[in-house]
Amino acid sequence: MPLRNPWFETVAEAQRRAKRRLPYMVYGALLAGSERGRTVKDNMDAFGDLGFAPRVVGHRAERDLSTTVMGVQTSMPVLISPTGVQAVHPDGEVAVARAAANRGVIMGLSSFASKPVEEVVAANPDTFFQMYWSGDRDAMLQRMERARKAGVKGLIVTLDWSFSHGRDWGSPTIPDKIDFKTMVKMAPGVLPRPGWLWRFVKTGRIPDLTVPNMRPPGGPAPTFFGAYGEWMQTPPPTWDDVKWLREEWGGPFMLKGVTRVDDAKRAVDIGVTALSVSNHGGNNLDTTPATIRLLPSIAEAVGDQVEVLLDGGVRRGGDVAKALALGARAVLIGRAYLWGLAVNGQAGVENVLDIMRSGLDSAVLGLGHSSVHELSPDDLYVPPGFRVTLGGGAVADAQAD
Repeated sequence: MPLRNPWFETVAEAQRRAKRRLPYMVYGALLAGSERGRTVKDNMDAFGDLGFAPRVVGHRAERDLSTTVMGVQTSMPVLISPTGVQAVHPDGEVAVARAAANRGVIMGLSSFASKPVEEVVAANPDTFFQMYWSGDRDAMLQRMERARKAGVKGLIVTLDWSFSHGRDWGSPTIPDKIDFKTMVKMAPGVLPRPGWLWRFVKTGRIPDLTVPNMRPPGGPAPTFFGAYGEWMQTPPPTWDDVKWLREEWGGPFMLKGVTRVDDAKRAVDIGVTALSVSNHGGNNLDTTPATIRLLPSIAEAVGDQVEVLLDGGVRRGGDVAKALALGARAVLIGRAYLWGLAVNGQAGVENVLDIMRSGLDSAVLGLGHSSVHELSPDDLYVPPGFRVTLGGGAVADAQAD
């Protein structure tokens, strides 16, 4: 019987296949969300509320999708967002990095990743390393210096996590480590998905739930939950702490997790290179508005001083075009490429990036432009009440009549 065509035409199809392939607890960990799941849904649905304003004549035969982010060239304004332990595939972040390199885009690597920063940078030199405010200052300096030595080209600091727990649909069971006892306990959820298990069997290893980029000098890599516990117990940073981190890094620096105009202005004041309008993919404080609703006010407030990016809900190239039209320099994708990784490894991630590129190119063509840098609000229909401003005075509709 011939193998099913591994190619998929949309991210939605990749997600459907991933759901069929992955053990339910692994799929549930990727699906994530929090509480009611309102923010996850709004992140995606809000893009559908925006309409394009296409032109009928004057289309450009050649279109340039390339840009730079924090001084690093990328073939299109789509970055790999850093995500934690990628146990969906044995090659994890290395496969993602190779796919990104093959498509000429920037790789974001989480400090909670399952692969060491050295291996990932070897696979894709255009890598940004992501950190949380976790542990003491010496530990954070050690992680930064290790990333610098490995050759990363920028630092992403994520600060929007509030340790929100509980999902109305239930949370997956994620073990602290994989041992014989754990394998027996999880067998009913794993055995019905032999394809996922076989990938690991072929490599001669089981899913590794340690986080090597959090390893202390001379010590073993902590488990995911060990590192998560350290993070939870670390007092949250002040703006002075973030400024210290930026100064110690001394290079391109992105602050991820901004939703408010006043926070964006404070980020500018401490000297960030870029910021990402993000609500942690809806995994954090539920009912936070969709990032695409928040983007315009933040871009208008600080976009002439720092690079503004967006993540959350991007599932197609048209979403990328809409974000750029409302002021983003680029977007970061997370779940989208993880579905591709789950379905077909490196090739699946490349498939997702090709979907993004094709959809973006179609939008730039239909809107009559020759470059992504020409996209503007004039290319969109923005319905009344769509835009939301936080931290700019009262929480208000920026398009109120």
